[in-house]
Amino acid sequence: MNISVIGTGYVGLVSGTCFAETGNKVTCVDIDANKVERMKNGYVPIYEPGLELLFERNSRQGRLKFTTDLETTVKNSDIIFLALPTPPGADGSADLSFVLQVAEQMSTMIEKYTVIVDKSTVPVGTAEKVEAILSKKLSRDLFDVVANPEFLREGAAIDDFLKPDRVVIGTSSERARERMQMLYGPFVRQGNPIIFMDQRSAEMTKYASNAYLATRISFMNEIANLCEAVGANVDFVRKGMGSDGRIGKRFLFPGVGYGGSCFPKDVQALSKTAHQAAYDFKILDAVMNVNDIQKHRIIDKLKIYFNGDLAGKKIAIWGIAFKPNTDDIREAPALTIMRELLKMNAEIAAFDPEAMDNAKGEFAHKIIFGEDQYHVLENADALCILTEWSVFRTPDFDQMKSLMNAPVIFDGRNLYDLRPMQDIGFYYNSIGRDLVGR
Repeated sequence: MNISVIGTGYVGLVSGTCFAETGNKVTCVDIDANKVERMKNGYVPIYEPGLELLFERNSRQGRLKFTTDLETTVKNSDIIFLALPTPPGADGSADLSFVLQVAEQMSTMIEKYTVIVDKSTVPVGTAEKVEAILSKKLSRDLFDVVANPEFLREGAAIDDFLKPDRVVIGTSSERARERMQMLYGPFVRQGNPIIFMDQRSAEMTKYASNAYLATRISFMNEIANLCEAVGANVDFVRKGMGSDGRIGKRFLFPGVGYGGSCFPKDVQALSKTAHQAAYDFKILDAVMNVNDIQKHRIIDKLKIYFNGDLAGKKIAIWGIAFKPNTDDIREAPALTIMRELLKMNAEIAAFDPEAMDNAKGEFAHKIIFGEDQYHVLENADALCILTEWSVFRTPDFDQMKSLMNAPVIFDGRNLYDLRPMQDIGFYYNSIGRDLVGR
């Protein structure tokens, strides 16, 4: 089929590349002419494991193309995916201006039956708004609007797309259903379901999924904080909970709070939807509050250790991205923590395997960016671990001790076991576990 993807951000580029991998002819459209030209020349604008290989292969073999020409692309498409930004507005609701603007443009371009797919994360009722815009200038026989939310984990997006747990499709049109079934059939050959439902339920499914996962994270952060208060070990608690089939093992790791492009804005948008529906979604409001507090908890621990005065203290940071295997720093807890440290006149030296270029936009002249994880430890008074990159899991602790002013670690990701840290003589303050080296 001829597929077009409008928008070449994270979701659009991954989606377009993976659709091309199954033999479709895919054209990705973006208004940024410079970005389009660079992608034509082989530049991959985001870091995602496995993406570069598929991008290169499908571009070379002519299945994946890039353009700024929306009209020609629309006229030649069987299915059009809208993968446009939906950032939070001033009131917390999702900004649909990009989606609705493109729908308005397409209403003068479509000449044959085309399925329009909302791939962006959009509030309940958005598909109907797109339908209304298209219907002003188009016969209803020429299009159907489908809700098809994405469930991609940054750092594992290629596997998630090629081997999805499920595909959710919202449509009441049998013609659109058949076309979407044909498109997604190659991705679910092992038996995982394509779940068809109405548009509003599909839109709600995405928000409900992300909000629930964010709730699990915030709940475990609260449990971890309580463990510290009562002398329990959150590692044991997590394993005991996770072995219960009703609960499961995933998203039970405590830390410094959730971040990224999805959870913060989706939870906020769902909360706004609830308020607009006059429903008091108490749990969701608590989730956001807990997450905000958790980002500052490691700051509170640093204040206690340094007797309230961090001025002039050199704090090393390992990890800036909101999670490993991505260069995405949107809403990353590390950003909040570094801003707070700068307010207290601390000196910061930070290292991240992939995200430093993105962080330099905000912190270029305010902090030191290290050449590697050990460079930032030189004369450091403490190390804060904020992202669980694999390269941080088995460091040379002897080298670390030789570089630092004092062997002090505040671990926001619980990377190390307590006994070894005690044996090698580190002060080690983690989340929800005993303090080592009191």
